[in-house]
Amino acid sequence: MSDILYTARATAHGGREGTVKSSDGVLDIKLAVPKELGGPGGAATNPEQLFAAGYAACFESAIRFVARQRHIQLDDVQVTAEVGIGKRDAGGFQLAVHLIAAFPNLDYAQANDVAQAAHHDICPYSHATRGNVDVTVSVTGTDGQPLPATNATG
Repeated sequence: MSDILYTARATAHGGREGTVKSSDGVLDIKLAVPKELGGPGGAATNPEQLFAAGYAACFESAIRFVARQRHIQLDDVQVTAEVGIGKRDAGGFQLAVHLIAAFPNLDYAQANDVAQAAHHDICPYSHATRGNVDVTVSVTGTDGQPLPATNATG
């Protein structure tokens, strides 16, 4: 990377049962292991939710960037990121991501083209996960019917 434009800094204390706070104090939250992983769940968040939130926001921004470059008018685009965690065969744990982008005013082909360009060319989360995390991208177009998920790890 030739030039770092922004650096976010957050400090965790207590791991998955603790807290995390950003250096500017804007983010100051409790963490808890989800019930599905044997924890208490409750009103606290977890690293997977934080990753999903960041990836969804970043990917939607990348979609809007691509659309602007191509002079495509977007209506209310929405991105949902599903982040799963599971055990690796070699030990430890691994994440998997499914990004679902809804384009209410585009057809399938155009929606998929924009989403794939955002994923492969623009989104820093996609660049960071490539080769490390299985990421699939699905889009819906004007009639709301989903396109098949495409494995977008490469």
